[in-house]
Amino acid sequence: MTSSPRYLQIKQHLLDAIHSGHYAVHHKIPAEEQLARDFNVSRMTANKAIRDLVQEGYLVRQAGLGTFVTDRKSESPLAEINNIAEEVRSRGHQYSNTVILCEEVSADDEIALRLGVRVNSRVFHSVIVHLENQLPIQLENRYVNPRWVPDYLSSDFSVQTPNEILVNACPITDLEHVVEAVLPDRQSAQWLNISENQPCLSMIRRTWSGDHLISYARLLHPGDRYKLRSSSNSNKD
Repeated sequence: MTSSPRYLQIKQHLLDAIHSGHYAVHHKIPAEEQLARDFNVSRMTANKAIRDLVQEGYLVRQAGLGTFVTDRKSESPLAEINNIAEEVRSRGHQYSNTVILCEEVSADDEIALRLGVRVNSRVFHSVIVHLENQLPIQLENRYVNPRWVPDYLSSDFSVQTPNEILVNACPITDLEHVVEAVLPDRQSAQWLNISENQPCLSMIRRTWSGDHLISYARLLHPGDRYKLRSSSNSNKD
């Protein structure tokens, strides 16, 4: 039986210590030199294990101080539209959701402006709480133009997220994001199971398919459970 590479053994040792709570959030892990001695490997091998965990979000390096365990909040790329269910499962966690509302409503002035329809037009409205390991991480309040996604309200949100439904109906070509820090209202705080003085990240997102404005959504995330990431890579193929 072939044993796993030594750097993977070090990596697993560190992961086990993190998951067990032996290395808590903000705990400083042993230096590369110490890990190399403990596992009888080169410093380069120990560095590889630490580098992998830094890239995966478990550790963070602080120049001159060492390497520390991060809080590894749920993370979403700001410049892309990802399926939140896939994001959660990619971290090895359990995804679920709770549907609060699913209805057809008349667009008021704000919704009409945001969604690019006439005032009092009939639009689809859904409110869904997304959970990671049974912990609410996002409150999604979404309005959809029924002209472009006519089957939205009849969809089974326990099987498909709104993101999947929209992408399947109309390939998303453009998006607009507006992000700000806010305090939740009483109802939103209850749905997210947080206090009303808990800072949150609010994202207003509009999505287009070609020239058609498909959806307008307000996504609310508890600030201590979520973070948004923006990256640019000019060398990306």
